[in-house]
Amino acid sequence: MEAVETVDTARQSKRPNLLRTLLMFLSIVGPGMITANIDNDAGGIATYSLAGANFGFEFLWLIVVITVALIVIQEMCIRLGVVTGKGLADLIRERFGVRITLVVMLLLYLTNQFTTVAEFAGIAASADVLHLSRLATVAVAAVIVSLLVLRANYKVVEKVFLAACLVYLTYIVSGLLAKPDWPVVWRATIAPHVSLSAAYLAMFIGVIGTTIAPWMQFYIQSSVVEKGVKPRELRYSQVDVVLGSFVTDIVAFFIIVACGATLFVHHVVVSDAGQAAAALEPLAGRYATLLFAIGLLNASLFAASVLPLSTAYTVCEAFGFESGVDKRFAEAPIFFTLYLVIIVLGALPVLVPHAPLLTMIFWSQVISGMLLPVVVIAMLILINDKSLMGKHVNGRVFNIIAWATALCVIAATLGYLFVLVTGAGS
Repeated sequence: MEAVETVDTARQSKRPNLLRTLLMFLSIVGPGMITANIDNDAGGIATYSLAGANFGFEFLWLIVVITVALIVIQEMCIRLGVVTGKGLADLIRERFGVRITLVVMLLLYLTNQFTTVAEFAGIAASADVLHLSRLATVAVAAVIVSLLVLRANYKVVEKVFLAACLVYLTYIVSGLLAKPDWPVVWRATIAPHVSLSAAYLAMFIGVIGTTIAPWMQFYIQSSVVEKGVKPRELRYSQVDVVLGSFVTDIVAFFIIVACGATLFVHHVVVSDAGQAAAALEPLAGRYATLLFAIGLLNASLFAASVLPLSTAYTVCEAFGFESGVDKRFAEAPIFFTLYLVIIVLGALPVLVPHAPLLTMIFWSQVISGMLLPVVVIAMLILINDKSLMGKHVNGRVFNIIAWATALCVIAATLGYLFVLVTGAGS
């Protein structure tokens, strides 16, 4: 009888522990899921759409490899933030000095500013497909994203962003509606195909740059710091990162599948995500087009909110200015001013007739990819410093994956520049 009571007591004690673990995870979840999903922004969707439309399923294998690299690099960021209690820009300034920090921040700002233009271009493109006024939609979007950060606190902003993550499921449905040849899809997923042409190498860098964008590392680290995640809660943030990375790259996978199974097969030439959405209708049906356009509008709004926010956080951290959405304008004037300037400069070019939006969108992703090794190498130096991280330094496997990612992008960038100059792969 006593043995039965002991077993019952053990079962009852285990249930509260499971419930407590679940509640703890739900309180920590957010930075990893949000940061990874913002990765599928207008620039990302455009890049994946162009990859599928121009190369079919050739880049599916890269999505699998990038998922592993994304998990490792994002986990390094949250570990740096949780253990040190500081943002990545702050740590880079302390370790490498103001001059190097200034160069990195300038490159990051320019990349993010062009990418913000891409987000508003995505809003305009989705408005066209959904038969909405481009001018009105872009103007309303700019006001919404501004008010969201200026008038709401961190918890409200985070809940809105988490809700927006659900809309990305529309791309999975679009991919299924495209009715791809699944045996061909799976072969392309497990069998890498590499070309040395300039177009392939540029897309290779662009896909990596849009999947593991440099700004993401600064944003996720700032998020866990502002959220106040403690070292004892690190494992919950790690699960958050893994789930977010899988979800975002599954979405990327299906965007390539949707465009590869329709646009590539039928030799339809498109230049942006909006055209890709419209071109899907005669090939995959009206619902595929609507879902693709709704997903693009959601992604663009989502990223147009977060990307300027990430940039403002990063620059303010780097140079010691006050920052945070929970602060009032008077407490953090540089932070809020920079945020608004990026939004305004991001929205205005979209309204200029014949602006080269596609060029700005695609090359913002390529430049982002070229900047990634600089950020990753700085992170590797920081996270392997025992005086800074103690027992939380990187293990061998994480070091190998992170270094391989940085060196791979450097090699692809040098290869691209060589092919571009010599014309060897044209």
